[in-house]
Amino acid sequence: MRWIVRGGIALLALVAIVAIALAAYGWVSRPPTADRAALIAKADAYDVRRDEWGVPHIKGATDADAAFGLAYAHSEDDFATIQDVALATRGQLAGSNGPKAAPTDYVVSLLDVWPTVNAGYPKLPADVRRVLEAYADGVNAYGAAHPRALKPGLLPLTGRDVAAGFVFKTPFFYGLDTVLRDLNAPPAKDGKPEKEPLKGSNGLAVGPSRNADGATRLLVNSHQPYTGPVAWYEAVVESGEGWHVAGGFFPGAPFMLHGHNAHLGWANTVSKPDLVDVYRLTLNPQNKNQYRLDGAWRDFERSTATLRIKLWGPFYLPVRKAVLRSAHGPVMVTKTGAFALRYAGMGEYRQPEQYYRLDKANNLAEWRAAMALQALPSINYVYADQAGNIGFVHNGQYPNRVAAADWSKTLPGDRSDLIWKGYRPYDQTPQIWNPKSGYVFNSNNTPFQATDPADDLRPGDFPASMGLQTNMTNRAVRVLETVGRDPAITDESFRRYKYDLTYSMASPVGALMRSVLAVDAKGDADTLRAQAILKAWDGRNDVHDRGAALANLIIQPVLFATDVEGQAPPTPAAALAAAIKTLKTHFGRLDPEWGQVNRIRRGPLDLAIDGGSGTYRSVWGRLGTDGTLTAEGGDTLILFVTWDKAGQLRSDSIHQFGSATLDAGSPHYADQTPLFVAMKTKPVLFTEDQLKGHVREDYRPGRR
Repeated sequence: MRWIVRGGIALLALVAIVAIALAAYGWVSRPPTADRAALIAKADAYDVRRDEWGVPHIKGATDADAAFGLAYAHSEDDFATIQDVALATRGQLAGSNGPKAAPTDYVVSLLDVWPTVNAGYPKLPADVRRVLEAYADGVNAYGAAHPRALKPGLLPLTGRDVAAGFVFKTPFFYGLDTVLRDLNAPPAKDGKPEKEPLKGSNGLAVGPSRNADGATRLLVNSHQPYTGPVAWYEAVVESGEGWHVAGGFFPGAPFMLHGHNAHLGWANTVSKPDLVDVYRLTLNPQNKNQYRLDGAWRDFERSTATLRIKLWGPFYLPVRKAVLRSAHGPVMVTKTGAFALRYAGMGEYRQPEQYYRLDKANNLAEWRAAMALQALPSINYVYADQAGNIGFVHNGQYPNRVAAADWSKTLPGDRSDLIWKGYRPYDQTPQIWNPKSGYVFNSNNTPFQATDPADDLRPGDFPASMGLQTNMTNRAVRVLETVGRDPAITDESFRRYKYDLTYSMASPVGALMRSVLAVDAKGDADTLRAQAILKAWDGRNDVHDRGAALANLIIQPVLFATDVEGQAPPTPAAALAAAIKTLKTHFGRLDPEWGQVNRIRRGPLDLAIDGGSGTYRSVWGRLGTDGTLTAEGGDTLILFVTWDKAGQLRSDSIHQFGSATLDAGSPHYADQTPLFVAMKTKPVLFTEDQLKGHVREDYRPGRR
């Protein structure tokens, strides 16, 4: 028995030694402490104003002043997310969020984010760097003044941190993250990893010739998650140097990403061109640090990512993982082989410059010059301005693929002629300007259907190597069925089309419904009853409809699998059976009112909401254990922007919650939700005259 006791003592001693070592590592590797007083002092020269909805109105003598105030105000409302964005961009998120964040930290090293930033940041124009650094100072001032909310190691944030956020995140909008994920999963049947379309967005511009009153109208209607690093935050920013914008900002981003200034505006929608190439490498069986290229063995570029992973309490675990690069780009070694990636945005650092120039453009020529910087790897633009111009740009850094190959599939990694260099010129980007039809749109659909057919782009005018998408969505079909059939649009009809609740039977959703109706019921009473409900359903999704619940519980899992996860969808029979089971279990019937099932919940609010995952009034819900759907994405910040015949601006907006993203005790935590549910808006108080009488808070940062 003594050996058992001695062994137990030895084991306890070993555990103690490991614990001491992990705690010691956590202590010695902790980030340095910032000078909080110095950071707070920078806030003394700034003011923040908020209107009755809590929307911040930032005014500064310079653009840098305005950026500081914006950062402070956004930090007041969503500091936790801003911190996570910054730590993730540094590759340090696992140090606060634990092992689940370690893959994100590794990807920062894999994608060469910081070498790109450090090489490119000094090359950014001085005015861009001043804005980035002032924004970082605003976050620092808030963090220093609120140490209890502060995560270790955040301060001080720098302009390079802010720039790195763009470098890291922009390639994910066209699905690079899904490619990385799928490389670690079994390959698809054709060997090409599936790409991840996002949930959707709408952009619509209607010119004077199609508006009954001769106005120009723009709908800004991105679909995003309700919270998190890409959730919209509304603000109005104005400086004495001509930066005056209203619209949507992301946590950690100092620029208005879409919305309007006094003269022009734009809406963004996610695009899905093929902007990533995957190469299967042949490794040297005698030396795993080499790969074959043009008949010779080449050494990988090799570095090490050191991940600092929080375990519990004071304990941190250091993990070191090799980072490989080939002549193609970053390399992933998986169970199915070694793969190299080459993707749009690789090595790009000028994204902040392009966003800043777009914000400050005063006319179409200046805006197009900013677009020609071609620093943003993807994203559609739907444009309108006070002069009556409208346009659609299927923006992208389209790889200059010249070799003969099937670029849609995994490529051989041993041919250097398949390693493309640079991008196609901007003037070869798919674009439509001022079509005779008088309108342009995009709803995450093909660029070859963006207006009336007579004015559309032609697929034959663009090489297949660009990988342009060819799909249509229900939302895109509905634009053609509403705006496309209305030659004299009014303000009322424009808003009605935005809040369209219908699934078109001419869309992919209609095809899905027909396939469900074709399922062999085999005499099952529930299946026959469900098919009868669906056959009578008119495709509408208002809260009182009695066919929408059954239809949407079939539609959403299919759309989620194909449009979000990039996975094989459930069969029509399986989707129908699951929907029947949910409704019978939780509602005792197959035709409850849609509003009983479709809910938006925020704080004490629990409201029925119209719309569906694939309708123009987009509402994506998570299925709960009670059988209801809780909205968590889709329509978020919406803007209706109008320039009348004289060029005078008017805009309205609505947010699904309110300005206080994470502060449940704030009156602005959910104050806009009832309006959002009612499909109504509030005015954007863009000018000083419009804001007069609406200021509810006017305070010095750090002194409220």
